[in-house]
This record gives sequence, structure tokens and C-alpha cells, in this order.
Amino acid sequence: MRDTVITKDIIANPKTHYGNAKASTRHFITQRVTGAINILFLGLLLYLVVRLAGQDRTDMVAVIGSAWIGLPLAVLIAIVAVHMRNGMRDTLEDYLHGRVYSLVMMLNTLFCLVIALAGIGAVLKLVFWG
Repeated sequence: MRDTVITKDIIANPKTHYGNAKASTRHFITQRVTGAINILFLGLLLYLVVRLAGQDRTDMVAVIGSAWIGLPLAVLIAIVAVHMRNGMRDTLEDYLHGRVYSLVMMLNTLFCLVIALAGIGAVLKLVFWG
């Protein structure tokens, strides 16, 4: 592997290859779109917090078990997991490089996937099986 010092001249020159342009654009757009969708779903989250404040488990299961609430909540969990993975990727790219970066990114992806599957599974269980 050759050691190239990256300077402002290399970055400013559009003929140099600095990163993967398509992947970077996809990452940028995904981060902005998931952020916007999270803002839209904020109303659902606020409704759930206000509606379920002080309620017992039976009421929570009844509200989240409704398809009108549970299915959008499951979609929200998936979108938040994608947004979380991309946000952590930004931080990891700044501080880690090489094989350590690859390993930590794999662990980041695995963690976000486990969180998403557990959350979605729990909500869908309430929606379809009470």
C-alpha cells in the first residue's frame, strides 16, 4: 500500500480519486432522508408517550398492538436503525482506519441489525399475536 499524503490540492482537484463518489452520495442521501422521516414520525412518538403515560401494561399492549400504531412503529424502528448505523459510520470513519475500521463497521452493522430485529419483532408480535 502506498503512503500518499492527502492535501487540499488533491481533494480540490476533481481528477484525483478520493473515496467512492457513488457510495458517499448514497450515504449522504440516506442520512438526510432517514433524518427527515424520523422528524415526520416524531408526531407518532409524541402521541405514544402522551397516550401511554401512566397506563398499565394492558393498555400499552392494546395501543401498540393496534395495526394503525404498531406497523408504523415497526417501520420507524427500522428507519432509526439505518440512521443510527450511518451516524456511527461517520464517527468511525474519522477515527479508525484499515482492518480495525472494517471490524468495527461490521460490529456496528451487526449491533444495529440486532437492535432493529429485536424491536421490530417485539412490535410485530404485539400487532399480530397480542
